[in-house]
Amino acid sequence: MPPAVLIQNLQKRYGSVEAVKDVSLQVEPGEIFGLLGPNGAGKTTTLRILCTLSTPDAGRVELSGISVVDNPRGARQRLGYVAQEVAPDKVLTGRELLQLQAALYHLPKAKAKERINQVISLLNLEEWADKRTGTYSGGLRKRLDLAAGLLHAPDVLILDEPTVGLDIESRFIVWDFLRQLRAAGTTVLITSHYLEEIDALADRVAIIDRGLVIAAGTPSQLKDKVGGDRVTLRIREFSPIEEAEKAKNLLQSLPFVQEVIVNSAQGNSLNLVVTPQNDALITIQQSITSAGLPTFGIAQSRPSLDDVYLAATGRTLMDAELAAVGSRDPKAERKQNMK
Repeated sequence: MPPAVLIQNLQKRYGSVEAVKDVSLQVEPGEIFGLLGPNGAGKTTTLRILCTLSTPDAGRVELSGISVVDNPRGARQRLGYVAQEVAPDKVLTGRELLQLQAALYHLPKAKAKERINQVISLLNLEEWADKRTGTYSGGLRKRLDLAAGLLHAPDVLILDEPTVGLDIESRFIVWDFLRQLRAAGTTVLITSHYLEEIDALADRVAIIDRGLVIAAGTPSQLKDKVGGDRVTLRIREFSPIEEAEKAKNLLQSLPFVQEVIVNSAQGNSLNLVVTPQNDALITIQQSITSAGLPTFGIAQSRPSLDDVYLAATGRTLMDAELAAVGSRDPKAERKQNMK
């Protein structure tokens, strides 16, 4: 059985912007695969190519063994896509929108009726199916989007930020539904800014940064590679770099400290990887105090996916996201989206 998704040495450039430098990943049938990375990392470009909405400059991209370049129609038949933002016609009912979607997929009338009833039941939309979508909450609209993406029973369902803007209860409903899909054998590829979402759902994860895959594996494998617990130390709310470097040099000499990174994007705070031990925080604080430095805040935690990103790049995903927003060129984005 071929991989559900196969991407090898994918490259895409928009003028002078190298959106995807070299992305390779493989998604197996029946797994939930998470794709993490800040805006501008290359996630959206990768998804657009996978969904046959853009053509790669180089590389191999296949869905269930079918090339999205050589046979885009065949690939689309095996693909379901739910975008981050969908603007349904608020006058139509949920059922009418699904009927329109079925017509776009060229489903025979009898098959379309059967599938519409199935997805409505699957997503518990019976009470709302014949009401106008303008009356739907955000959670109901997202469930309708999922129903539309599943209407033609695709091998692979691609979700771009599936729970963004939803309340906690609605997010958990979507999470449970995605787990049911996996249990039924559907392959799910998710992009998300919610690290806990990917951690909770994904069987495997790839982290993309600046057009490259910088880490891949199961969430547990990636976090184990970080090694030890995570300690975040803030000398001051906004520390001078000289004090941060002084503290870094001091803390690196402690036997249980494996690594120290100065996070300039967060006021020159210090991020430490430490061998777990009960008195780690006390020893760190005593060392800082003995050097004549204050302690604004200190906390210890188990490694997270954000720690994986920090260890690979020297910045957190949030820092990278804020940096991407600050450097964004609206005109360039509009040109890119038109291609």
